[in-house]
Amino acid sequence: MLAKRIQPMVFQARRLYVELMFQVMGRALQAVSEIDAAVQKEARGLPEGFLFEMMVMPDGSRFIVEHIGDGRFHYHGDSAPRETDLSIQFKHIAHAFLVLSFQEKTSVAFANDRMLVDGDISYAIRMTRILNRLETFILPKLVAQRAVKEYPSNLHLPEKLLSAARIYLKVASNFVDTVRA
Repeated sequence: MLAKRIQPMVFQARRLYVELMFQVMGRALQAVSEIDAAVQKEARGLPEGFLFEMMVMPDGSRFIVEHIGDGRFHYHGDSAPRETDLSIQFKHIAHAFLVLSFQEKTSVAFANDRMLVDGDISYAIRMTRILNRLETFILPKLVAQRAVKEYPSNLHLPEKLLSAARIYLKVASNFVDTVRA
């Protein structure tokens, strides 16, 4: 009986967590594209105006970023100005929660058929590399090693801390700007 009462609260908590993480990830993608040369180089392989979406099916939480050129992204929130070019979709909120709470790597979730890719696979791989680079900066090393396929051996603590601080500062200022608007 208690389980029946708790289950909707657990679902709601997961939904809110995923929604918050999508907001942070979208803003963090914009921030990392402004400060990291490796992300900029990877993003330059995307066409200008390229819209990327990550979402929970069928009409759950989502975030959308646009490649605005020169390896930089712009965060659009949860609404696209036009049809997206690439959509990575989690089949269920529980699957998104596993990945976004760093209990399961994105590559493992894809292998376990927990997510779909709608769009060009080469762009999906490129965006996954960008997301992995972001996670290596903003997560503690022990957590990042669980989240990404391969933790970069050439990322040293001073670079990681400085980049993480810059990313978090940009994310926080983006949240403040959103609240003011």
